Amino acid sequence: MRDIAVFSGSAHPELAAEICLHLGVPLQPSRVSRFANDCLEVQLQANCRERDVFLIQPLVPPVQEHLVELLLMVDAARGASAGRITVVLPHYAYARSDKKDAPRISIGGRLVADLLVAAGADRVLAMTLHSPQVHGFFSVPVDHLHALRELAAHFRPYDLSNTVVVSPDLGNAKAAAAFARRLGTPVAAGAKQRFTDDRVSISAVIGEVAGRDVIVLDDEIAKGSTMIELMAHLRRLEVRSIRLACTHGLFSTDALERLGAADDVREIVCTNTVPIPTDKRVPKLTVLSIAPALAEAVRRIHDGESVSALFS
Repeated sequence: MRDIAVFSGSAHPELAAEICLHLGVPLQPSRVSRFANDCLEVQLQANCRERDVFLIQPLVPPVQEHLVELLLMVDAARGASAGRITVVLPHYAYARSDKKDAPRISIGGRLVADLLVAAGADRVLAMTLHSPQVHGFFSVPVDHLHALRELAAHFRPYDLSNTVVVSPDLGNAKAAAAFARRLGTPVAAGAKQRFTDDRVSISAVIGEVAGRDVIVLDDEIAKGSTMIELMAHLRRLEVRSIRLACTHGLFSTDALERLGAADDVREIVCTNTVPIPTDKRVPKLTVLSIAPALAEAVRRIHDGESVSALFS
């Protein structure tokens, strides 16, 4: 793989290093500096000319800082005559801004997609976008991966004879159903209404959950408001145990501590699409690596092979 060059932004260099380890290629150095007027400058410190360049940067807090850094990385690669530039977005934070649900509101998911393409991105490799329509916001090819295989492999050794997979809302029900098929379990879904970023209401759970072990699957857990509301509803239905699973473990403020403190929560499982500091982790947390899947997708993109075959 002589013609490949992989660079990482400052958002999650550990994940980038692990991807490169699976690829068997070095993680190329880059430098981010700041001018006196607070503007950023990025330098890619390896040859990019006519090479297949991959830029790895999840959009995690501080999101705006990491977004501008990524845009500058793309611009630097384009200015260095890269043969092709692929942006690897393990987490696309602006995917949640995907529709006009209030007057005069911005659709950040589409705008940031346009910015990445304008900066020079030729391709995007993303993981578990918040909603299917975000894929269509990009005017360049997008390879959209999911972590259902890794999550299912974690839960499959358990006794699943009395288990049901629960989606917090109907929007995530399709992914939950696919996850349940991998585990051979039934599926249920919550009827959720969101009022603000941290206030939701779940009026019912559609499906049979009483007396069963529950695995709640969502694309991400941020403040944990949805999970806490859903767990309260599940307790009223007298479920036997609860396990929480997601792709993106953002766990803002004290979400991880609050979820881990619940006696009936047996386990919290996420992937390493976003960095979780060691001091924030709780004993119930399990972090799975999606570096092998991303590395295989990068290899297939580089070699011109099918990425969708990964999910066959």
